[in-house]
Amino acid sequence: MIANRKDLLGLEDLSADEISGILDTARSMREVLDRPIPKVPSLRGLTAANLFFEPSTRTRLSFELAEKRLSADTVNFQTSGSSVSKGETLRDTACNIQAMGIHLVVVRHQASGAPHYLARVLDAGVINAGDGTHEHPTQGLLDIFTMREHKGRIQGLRVAILGDILHSRVARSNIWGLVKLGASVTIAGPTTMMPADVERFGVEVAPNVDAAIEGADVVNILRIQLERQRAGLYPSLREYSRVHGVTRERLRRAKPDVLVMHPGPMNRGVEIAQDVADGEHSVILEQVTNGVAVRMAVLYLLAAQKGAGDPPTDSGAATGGSTGAATETHTVEATKRHDEPTLSPRR
Repeated sequence: MIANRKDLLGLEDLSADEISGILDTARSMREVLDRPIPKVPSLRGLTAANLFFEPSTRTRLSFELAEKRLSADTVNFQTSGSSVSKGETLRDTACNIQAMGIHLVVVRHQASGAPHYLARVLDAGVINAGDGTHEHPTQGLLDIFTMREHKGRIQGLRVAILGDILHSRVARSNIWGLVKLGASVTIAGPTTMMPADVERFGVEVAPNVDAAIEGADVVNILRIQLERQRAGLYPSLREYSRVHGVTRERLRRAKPDVLVMHPGPMNRGVEIAQDVADGEHSVILEQVTNGVAVRMAVLYLLAAQKGAGDPPTDSGAATGGSTGAATETHTVEATKRHDEPTLSPRR
């Protein structure tokens, strides 16, 4: 379980037991998705709002589908055509939506710390769907879940995370979760895209992509975050592909049963070769499927903190009956403000 937490804001603040509890619940939810009718009434009577202030395909649709699979009512918010374009603040937007009877809020925002701010001002549970360059906890969880499903464990795995580490919230969530669960994490990428203090995360920094891939159980490839970075961090896309791209030849350095992962969207032919993305080691589409199960687990566990939902059965079904409206009397927990992570590149 995620012990008495109102919100899921990041993996940095979760314990190893809490992360394992989410993964275990996701296993039950994954079994639900494999049924002929993949729907259960666990969150009937609850309403979830998806607030996306940045573009998204996989994460937004995955959360919406997870909510519907659990029978929650769902409302979707996007900045285009909303009062945000008229100057309404983030707080006023969220508080107005909560006043309509919202119990859970999923938020993606370009500012690091935005979900933490909302968690302090809202009674509704807040789920971080990606904040700036800080964290993307459910992506980290679904990546780790996919690894555990294939390898049977996380402890002792050698995981290589490659690419634009500096601007990647996915990398941060993966690192926090993997290290806490006992994996050995090696990162590599252009020195201009590597945080100056990255060693404090408990990772090894490889001198190049080839060294990072050597003997890896899992290779997780990140895209270049063009929308977040300054110009001039690499000479050209062709040069990036030649020096840092993962090709079939480079992948031979990994273990024979290596998993190839990518959070998407992929820049094919840049950070990942076409035949690697679609090859026999790729579990990229499986990550997308597992993302629905993991987000179902997070929604279910947070709803349980609000007195809603029944525990999954031994057969793996989250079978809760009608829950009624969840109460909103919980006090907002004290959460520290997470400032923008350092963007100073390594020299």
